[in-house]
Amino acid sequence: IDAIAETADRAAKLTSQLLAFARRQALKPEVFNAAAKVGSVADMLRTVVGSRVDLVVDPICGSCFVEVDASQFETALVNMAVNARDAMNGEGCITIAIDAAGSVPARRGHAAAKGDFVRISVSDSGSGMHPEQLDHIFEPFFTTKEVGKGTGLGLSQVYGFTKQSGGEIDVDSRLGEGTTFSLYLPRASAPNGAQAVSAPDEVAASEASILVVEDNEQVGEFASQLLTDLGFSTRRAANARDAIAILESDHGDIDIVFSDVVMPGMDGVELGRQIRSRWPNLTVVLTSGYSHVLAGDTRHGFALLHKPYSLDELSRVLRDARQGSTQ
Repeated sequence: IDAIAETADRAAKLTSQLLAFARRQALKPEVFNAAAKVGSVADMLRTVVGSRVDLVVDPICGSCFVEVDASQFETALVNMAVNARDAMNGEGCITIAIDAAGSVPARRGHAAAKGDFVRISVSDSGSGMHPEQLDHIFEPFFTTKEVGKGTGLGLSQVYGFTKQSGGEIDVDSRLGEGTTFSLYLPRASAPNGAQAVSAPDEVAASEASILVVEDNEQVGEFASQLLTDLGFSTRRAANARDAIAILESDHGDIDIVFSDVVMPGMDGVELGRQIRSRWPNLTVVLTSGYSHVLAGDTRHGFALLHKPYSLDELSRVLRDARQGSTQ
C-alpha cells in the first residue's frame, strides 16, 4: 500500500508540473512582498543548493509587491536555484535580485514590452548554455543534464507559472560566463492595513449538514462516505440545477455545499457564485482534479480541494472553510 501511495504521489506531481507548463493549473493568487518572500525562503534555498554554493539575496526593491500564487512562486524559486546549482556542478555563487522594471526586454521572437513589473533574477556562475539550447530550455522533458539527473520539468513549471500569472520570463546565458533567469511579474499595489473579518462560528461535524454536488455517482458516493466517516450528515445532488432546487426549499438545513467544478450545464464556480448571491451564509467548497475553468478564473474566491484527496485533507479544508478561509 505504501508503494502504491508513493507511486500515486509521483504521478500527481508529474501531472501538476505538466499542467503548470500548459498554464492549466488552478492558482490561488495573493498579494505579497516579493523581496520579503524570497528572504523568508532563503534559508531553505541554501539547504537545497548545498554548503558549497554561496547564495546571495539582493533585494534592491524592498517594497515590490506582486499578486501571484505564493506556493507556485516558491516552487519556481526552488526550481531555478536547483537548476543554477546543477549548472555549477554544486559549487559557485547564486545571486537572487528583486527590483522594479519598467519594461520587459526584447526576447527571441518577442518584442520589448513596457509595463510596471517586479523582476526576480536568479544568476549563477556556471558554464552557461549554447544558443541552440536556449530555444528549447522551457520545453517539458528537455534537459541539458545527464541521464538520471533531471526530469526536464523544473523550468517548464517556472515558465507556465510566470505566463499564467500574466508575466514574462527571460534568460541570458553566455558560455563560460553563467546564466541569468529573470521573471517579470506584474507589480501590485501594496495592501492597506488588514481589515478585521469576523469569522462565522465553527460548526461541529455532528451538527453540520453538507450538500454534495457531484455528477459522477461513484465519486459522489465516495465523498458522501468520507463525510459520513467525519461525522457530517450529507445530501446528494447530481448537478447544479438539482442543488439549487434543494437549496430553494431546504437551505436553512444545510451548512456547507461541497461541489465538483466540471459538471454538465452550470459548473461549480458559477453555482458557488449563485449561492453566495442568494444564500451568503452558506459555506461553499469546490473540488476538482483538473479544470480549465479554475485555470482561467483564479479569483473565484472559494475554498478548493484538489482531487485525489485524503480524509485528512478533506477534514482540514472543511474546517478552514467554516472558519471563513477562502484560500
